[in-house]
Amino acid sequence: MTGSSALLQNTLQTGAAAATATTLATAICGELEEGNAIAPLNAISHIAWGDEAATHDEASWKYTATGMALNGAAVTSWAGIFEMYFGRAVDRQDVRQALVGGAAVSALAFVTDYYLVPRRVTPGFEKRLSNTSLFGIYSALALSLALGRMGQAQLAHAGSAGTP
Repeated sequence: MTGSSALLQNTLQTGAAAATATTLATAICGELEEGNAIAPLNAISHIAWGDEAATHDEASWKYTATGMALNGAAVTSWAGIFEMYFGRAVDRQDVRQALVGGAAVSALAFVTDYYLVPRRVTPGFEKRLSNTSLFGIYSALALSLALGRMGQAQLAHAGSAGTP
């Protein structure tokens, strides 16, 4: 596999792990804080549908599916950055560097999301969740980037170990 195709494959796999982890973290935080796991996922879709999205509590294709898709795209882009700068550390089985990398990319995501981009393209779950929950979601991003990628590397290593 060429370098660019390996980067793309790793990015998509790490992005899938990160999208799953951050979606679950967002839903759990919503359930714990508001008794509604769907509302903060809907709020993400404010990027497409405006601030009205944050007021919807029920699951819908318009708000929930759009919010999940936008979250997936965003965290996959962060997974690409993680792969470019820290993927080799994971390949070397450097767990510490992978965890540091996940934390660094997550911190960069937070700064970008809340200090660099226009309000219209912030993640949106901050419209429904506390700062404590935001910390939990960005922690889930950090860990899922590192652990998701380390899991891939372990599977690849195990698969190649059985190959003659």
